[in-house]
Amino acid sequence: MSMISELVDYLAKALVDEPDSVKVEEDRMGDRVEVRLLVTDEDRGKVIGRGGRIAGSMRQLVKVAAVKEDVRVSLDIPD
Repeated sequence: MSMISELVDYLAKALVDEPDSVKVEEDRMGDRVEVRLLVTDEDRGKVIGRGGRIAGSMRQLVKVAAVKEDVRVSLDIPD
């Protein structure tokens, strides 16, 4: 697991009620990294936040980590 995925995992586990159910998947395609955060339906709102504020903040932090690894990253929280 890369530093980016570890960061997403750490942040999500701190936010949810069921940290054992948090799963982070990563796909690398050259200099692009796609990170998917999977949580239970009950915890999805806690990860997204009111108006998407928490998810937006997580995306900004992930982009900062991506600069250090010299990649482009996207964070997806599927339904």
